[in-house]
Amino acid sequence: MNKLTYLGLLIVWLLSACAVNPATGGRDFVLMSENEELALGRQYSQQVMKQYRAYDNASLQQYVQAIGEKVARVSHRKNLFYRFTLLDSTEVNAFALPGGYIYITRGLLIYLNSEAELAAVLGHELGHVTARHSVRQHGLSTAGNVLGSIIAATSGVQGVGQLTNLLSTGIVRGYGREHELEADGLGVEYLLKAGYPALAMQEVITTLKNQELFDKKLAQEQGREPRVYHGVFSTHPDNDTRLQQVLSAAQRGVKPAGSKPSKDDVFLKKLVGITFGDSEKDGITRGSSFYHAELNIKIKFPDNWLINNHANSISASAPANEAYLQWAVQDLNRKITPKEFLQTRLGLTDAISEESLSVGPFSGYAMVVDGKTPYGKGLLRAAVLYDGARAYLFFAAAKEKAGFKKFDRDFMASLKSLSRLTPQDRRVAKELTIQLEKAQRNTNVAALAKSSPITHHAEDQIRLLNGLFPSAEPKSGDLIKIVR
Repeated sequence: MNKLTYLGLLIVWLLSACAVNPATGGRDFVLMSENEELALGRQYSQQVMKQYRAYDNASLQQYVQAIGEKVARVSHRKNLFYRFTLLDSTEVNAFALPGGYIYITRGLLIYLNSEAELAAVLGHELGHVTARHSVRQHGLSTAGNVLGSIIAATSGVQGVGQLTNLLSTGIVRGYGREHELEADGLGVEYLLKAGYPALAMQEVITTLKNQELFDKKLAQEQGREPRVYHGVFSTHPDNDTRLQQVLSAAQRGVKPAGSKPSKDDVFLKKLVGITFGDSEKDGITRGSSFYHAELNIKIKFPDNWLINNHANSISASAPANEAYLQWAVQDLNRKITPKEFLQTRLGLTDAISEESLSVGPFSGYAMVVDGKTPYGKGLLRAAVLYDGARAYLFFAAAKEKAGFKKFDRDFMASLKSLSRLTPQDRRVAKELTIQLEKAQRNTNVAALAKSSPITHHAEDQIRLLNGLFPSAEPKSGDLIKIVR
C-alpha cells in the first residue's frame, strides 16, 4: 500500500469519526460512542471514590444533588442520569467525568456564598459533560497516536511517531482553555434557564481567582509552585476580554434572572457545621501538633513548618522548603523486626548510621542512607515505629546535603515525639466547623481573626470565606462565616 493510499484512508477515517456535538451543534472529532462514554464514566467514578470519600452529611448531599438536577433539567443532554457528589476533601475543586458524574469538594463549597454560585459551579461542570469535552480530548489524543504511526510507516522514520504524539498532546492541552471557556458559556446558559442570575458565574470566577492569588502568596512563603484549579487557573481571569465575550454571548436570547445575586442567608445556613480544614477521620492539626483520635497518636512537628495532611500520610516542610519530613502508616503482614522492615519492605540497605528506637510504647529502628529524596539524590533519614500490627513510617531530608546535620535535630525531635493521646489531647483533636455570625456596626475582619482558631493567615481566610478578599469589610447586618 503506497503513501497516498495510507493518507486517503486516514482522511476517510477522520471524516467518519466526526459527530454532532449535542451542546454546540457543531461537528466534533470523536472516537467513542455514548455507550462507551458512559462505561468510561462508571469506571472512572469507581477510581475517584477510591481516592476520595463522600462527605458524611446526607442533607448536604441531597441539596447538592437537587441543585445539580435543577440545572441539568435545562441542559442539552437531558437523557442522562447525573450524579452530583460532595467530596470530603479540603481541595478547592470541582470536576466532571464522562457520562454525568460530577463532583464538588467541601473545600470549594465553603467559599461559595449563594445557591446561585453553587448552581454556577455545577453548571460549568455540566457544560464539560454536555459538550463531551473528555470524549473530544480522547479522540484528539488517539488520532495523534494513529497519525504518528501512519507517518512513521510511510516515511520509514520511527522517531516521527513519538514526535507527533508529543505534538498531539500539546494540542490537546491547548484545547483546555477553549473547553473551559465553552463550559463557562454553557454554564451561564443553564444558569439563566434554571432561573439564576448569570452574574453568579462571575462571582465564582472571582472566588477562584482570589484563591489563586492567596495560594501564590503562600507558595512564595513556602518556596513551592502555586497550586492550580482545573490544571490552568489562567482559564478563569476575572477581567479577561474573551471570557466576557463568552459570558455575554451565552446570555443572548435568554430572559435575565436578576442582575446580581442577593445575599443568600438560606444558603449560608446550610453551611453551618460543615468541616473547615482537616477532618477527624484524617487527623487534626493544631499549631505544630497532629492528633489522630482513631489511631490514638500525637505527633509534633518543628515550629513554623508548613503541615500538609493527607488521607494516609502527613508531611511538613521547613520555611523556604529547605527541608521536608513525612509520616505514613502501613499495616504489618509478617512478624519481622523493625530493622528487617526497613531492609526488606523498603529496600534500605548500606546505612551510613543506624540505631534501635524506643519511643514510649513504640519500638522501632532508624537509619540514615544515601538515597532518593524529594530534592533528588541525597541523605535520607528513614525510620519505622511499631504499634501492634501497624507500622508508622518516617522519612526526612534536607534540600542541601550540607544542611542535613542541622535539620536532623528537628527530624529526630519529631520522630521521638510520637505518643498516645491524653484526655486533654482528645478534647483538642476536634475538627473545626463553619458557623455564622451577624455583623455589627463595629465588626471587622482583623478582630474576627484575633479570636479565630485558624492558625495561618486567619484574616485572609476569613475574607476568602465571605467574598471580602483582599481588603473589604462586612456590612452591618450581614451574616458572615466564621470558624469555630
